[in-house]
Amino acid sequence: MMKRPRRPAGKRRENERSGSGERTKFSSFPKKRTTSDNFREENKFDSGRRSPGSGMKPKSLSYPKKRTSTEKDEEGNLIRLNRYIANAGICSRREADKLIVAGAVKVNGKVVTELGTKVLRTDKITYGDQSLSREKLRYVLLNKPKGFITTTDDPQNRKTVMNLIAHACKERIYPVGRLDRNTTGLLLFTNDGEIAKKLSHPKYGIKKIYHVGLDHYVTMQDMKKILAGIELEDGTVKADAIEYVGDGKDKKEIGLELHTGQNRVVRRIFEKLGYKVVKLDRVSYACFTKKNLPRGEWRFLEEKEINLLKMIGS
Repeated sequence: MMKRPRRPAGKRRENERSGSGERTKFSSFPKKRTTSDNFREENKFDSGRRSPGSGMKPKSLSYPKKRTSTEKDEEGNLIRLNRYIANAGICSRREADKLIVAGAVKVNGKVVTELGTKVLRTDKITYGDQSLSREKLRYVLLNKPKGFITTTDDPQNRKTVMNLIAHACKERIYPVGRLDRNTTGLLLFTNDGEIAKKLSHPKYGIKKIYHVGLDHYVTMQDMKKILAGIELEDGTVKADAIEYVGDGKDKKEIGLELHTGQNRVVRRIFEKLGYKVVKLDRVSYACFTKKNLPRGEWRFLEEKEINLLKMIGS
């Protein structure tokens, strides 16, 4: 048999460079697909690169977020009339709609009854004889001490909670709900009428936790009664939870969780059962606690806390 003549070395190298001739070990062969490869193909955003022919946008690239109509209105100094009224601290947006339909609101001296009306920040908005201004929304949390009444003005010149937050901000803020003069603990102030309405309305079931000190031991039987429901003059009140504070050795110290908001409700519950409340402290309100907030001090809510408030009822 005749031997096949050897090809000159130079010719082999030339063919390898030009792609002709035999494949070499450096040639590119299709890589065997693995389970991971299949997963990335199905989840085309996994690698952060565009899959060939997918036509989909890679996850890692940043694309401009589409602006909502509300954001455009805010930038253009336009705002819905009901929101303007709510931001002025008058009421919630839903109630503002009722005022508008009833013809109780004027824009630049003219009655406006159409829902969805938008106004400029420079427009003059009036409700009755009151001129409204859209202030920056403020949210202040106070750890109330004893001896202060929860009111914005007192004809008897007694100390009010407004004295404690007098220098918090230039906007006029109001207390949400009440704590009586001898009750201590958390109290929220805001000029956001919509949030204030939600926090005060019983249908939203805002949680409140109290530390209660009584004049004598509370029996387990009475605690069960409070859980089952106590009949008061304005209706039946049930506790969500009740237990002895700490290790339970001092049975005059009680932790009580409620979602109701009747006036002086904790004191009336225990008075109904023959106890006298000697100490009452609201240690938790909605999503807030007294952590790092000394008695008599206040702080602004953080952005994440404000967002939690705005989620109520949504």
